[in-house]
Amino acid sequence: MFVQTCIAPVNIALIKYWGKRHEELILPINDSLSVTLNTDEMCAKTTAAASASFKDNVMWLNGEKVPFEQNARLMRCVKELQQLATAKGKLKFPIEWKLHIASRNNFPTAAGLASSAAGYACLVYTLAQLYGVEKEELTTIARQGSGSACRSLHGGFVRWHMGTRNDGSDSIGSPVVSAEHWQDFHIIILVVNDSRKKTSSTSGMKRAVETSDLLTHRVQHCVPQRIAAVIDAIKNHDFPKLAEITMRDSNQFHAIALDTFPPCAYMNDVSHAIVDFVHAFNKEAGEIKLAYTFDAGPNACLFLLEKDVSAALTAIQNSFPNDAGDSVEYVKGIPIRCEPKEIGAFYNNGTLPKNDKNLFKYIIHTRIGTGPQRLDESKSLLNISNGLPLEN
Repeated sequence: MFVQTCIAPVNIALIKYWGKRHEELILPINDSLSVTLNTDEMCAKTTAAASASFKDNVMWLNGEKVPFEQNARLMRCVKELQQLATAKGKLKFPIEWKLHIASRNNFPTAAGLASSAAGYACLVYTLAQLYGVEKEELTTIARQGSGSACRSLHGGFVRWHMGTRNDGSDSIGSPVVSAEHWQDFHIIILVVNDSRKKTSSTSGMKRAVETSDLLTHRVQHCVPQRIAAVIDAIKNHDFPKLAEITMRDSNQFHAIALDTFPPCAYMNDVSHAIVDFVHAFNKEAGEIKLAYTFDAGPNACLFLLEKDVSAALTAIQNSFPNDAGDSVEYVKGIPIRCEPKEIGAFYNNGTLPKNDKNLFKYIIHTRIGTGPQRLDESKSLLNISNGLPLEN
């Protein structure tokens, strides 16, 4: 039996991907740009095994057996990797051997927290290790599982080039800068709802391409300038510029969701309250210190610099009180040291909005991170004697 285990990160788009020009190859209608999150707080983990004794291809996701050969996107990724390994002469075992794959996310699946991106990036990276092709271009393969998965194969800030070729060979994810370039770039995720969303990204964006006039305007007149401007902001550590572009792009993306016919409403009342809070926080601070972005769901990703984390989190806790307070079940991730003096001065005039209690399920504090990593055998999700899932 041959076994490999890897982890891959979540990425959060600053400039959104929304709309395909080719459904099967998952070719986008615009470039997008994202930040990779640290795998210590949020990641997908996958173990892949190949053995002569396996009768069928089998996959388990978060402990549940899921369809394998009936999943067209999964099979496309597997076959592409097998073809690549065969072409490169890298196979250590017969290509006919069946696979057992176990995958887990340490965060909610399908709740607008980019779980499919991390999951497919991890699947492709792990199978590439198994087939001996980990040094090859993998983003074009991961893209065919979940479009934004191509951005989770790199760390730091990553650009997904839409490309122009019909076969998708130039629609790749490539690093803009590494995580080391902006080490004090932090992220706070406000989890409003961690259940499955009503309209999937796949069907929502298909409907948008067919019916939204705003989407056409965005692709032609907004995205190219925003990509250039946000790359400039990243390279120059210009947080206020990056923050404003990110918020404007998020707002426009959700305007397009509502311009779709019938409309897709991904944000809810709590999401809109978070938007109001961020603008009030920045007004109070006298400069843009906090940015929001929302993917296809109600959960907010807030971007900020490390020096502003304690003030921002205390402001969040004041504006969105929760009975769980500072418990580790509620505020997860990197521990936050609050500085009472610095924070007390922040809201003496009480301009931040007050909301109802217990509107968030939990909060995750993380930072910019690196790409996928290979783990040792002790971290396997499969029993390496029989290829069946372990109870972890």
